[in-house]
Amino acid sequence: MVRFTFMLAVLLILLVIEPAMAQRPVRSIATQAGPRVFLLDARQMQETRHRIRKGDPSVSAAWARLEAEAQKAVTSGSFSVVTKDLTPPSGSKHDYMSQAPYFWPDPNKPGGLPYIRRDGERNPEINRITDHRSLDQMVEAVETLSLAYYFRSNQEYATRAVQLLRAFFLDPNTRMNPNLQFAQAIPGINTGRGIGLIETRGLTRVVDAVGLLAGSKALTAADHRGLEDWFGKFLKWMLESKNGRDEAAAKNNHGTYYDLQVASFALFLGEKEFAKDILQTARAKRIAAQIEPDGRQLLELARTKAWSYSVGNLEGLMLLARLGENVGVDLWNYQSQDGRSIRRALDYLVPVALGEQKWTYRQLGEWPPQMLFPLMRSAAVRYRDPQFLASLGKVPDTDSADRSRLLRADPVASRQAHR
Repeated sequence: MVRFTFMLAVLLILLVIEPAMAQRPVRSIATQAGPRVFLLDARQMQETRHRIRKGDPSVSAAWARLEAEAQKAVTSGSFSVVTKDLTPPSGSKHDYMSQAPYFWPDPNKPGGLPYIRRDGERNPEINRITDHRSLDQMVEAVETLSLAYYFRSNQEYATRAVQLLRAFFLDPNTRMNPNLQFAQAIPGINTGRGIGLIETRGLTRVVDAVGLLAGSKALTAADHRGLEDWFGKFLKWMLESKNGRDEAAAKNNHGTYYDLQVASFALFLGEKEFAKDILQTARAKRIAAQIEPDGRQLLELARTKAWSYSVGNLEGLMLLARLGENVGVDLWNYQSQDGRSIRRALDYLVPVALGEQKWTYRQLGEWPPQMLFPLMRSAAVRYRDPQFLASLGKVPDTDSADRSRLLRADPVASRQAHR
């Protein structure tokens, strides 16, 4: 009887305590090094927060823009994959769905099937399926709100960010299933491809957003566990599914961004050694395999938007290098025996961005050399030799309200410190 009474008492205590614990905010794992983020620099985030709070004029314009964007995001609608009009082959609107952007109806075939490829030319039909747009809008809103919350501790921003996370990942009525089985389908050929995984690269920013929200009253332990469960299942699907394996084997920018997602999600889940293995392998599998000794990225140069793809893949490699800093893997300074490296790829593009050399490869549509400038600024913290700093000094510094000013060290200060 005594034992029964004791067990009943324990059960009653658990019934009272567990729901309360589930509603507790997640204790920030942040230490003196800052929040638990992986693409963002934790120490830089701490420094920026200090500068904003003391009213440093060098970041005031960028902070004002970010706060204005956060205020808009507070009133934005929730984003979900279930709101699309079309239904995936699975029969569930909870499955993400999209259509390959560069495929068009074949004018010589009845009904246009199967579609044919026109690289670099986006078919407006893809806009009928709204999942890609919903995903991108969610990522942008959550990142904006989490940054604004971290810098000023405004709970309104954290509350809205968590509401958006719950709607997209956790709510049974609106959540996305953790797979991309039906992404970038080609009408008449397939219902989805591994290439579709490029569309979720923004989820790496969501991982960092969760780290920025830790410690807020809005993000509960139950929310955090739910997000870990979702990303764990998505990572498992990436590693085990045919689509995921196909993308892992991609030799161009798709392989780069596959590794970026795998390593980011692994770090979020605490699988540090697994992430380290991915990043160590990236030295030969991504950098040495994709970059020529003279810095050209041949697989990207073969595209009809060669400049855009060269810059885009280099950005992905630099993001991998940033992740490497979390596990002691130096990709910034890795160089193969014949000179293939991130730095060599950057040096190949810099003269073109600065207007000192002409771009001799194909580039459909807009040709924005300034696409490279943010990458040059990011690289300024790692490459401090006189040659690179001299090139950086030629980059126009025109937008004082650019958000990136809040996320990276000041390249001007970096130049002055190493003159």
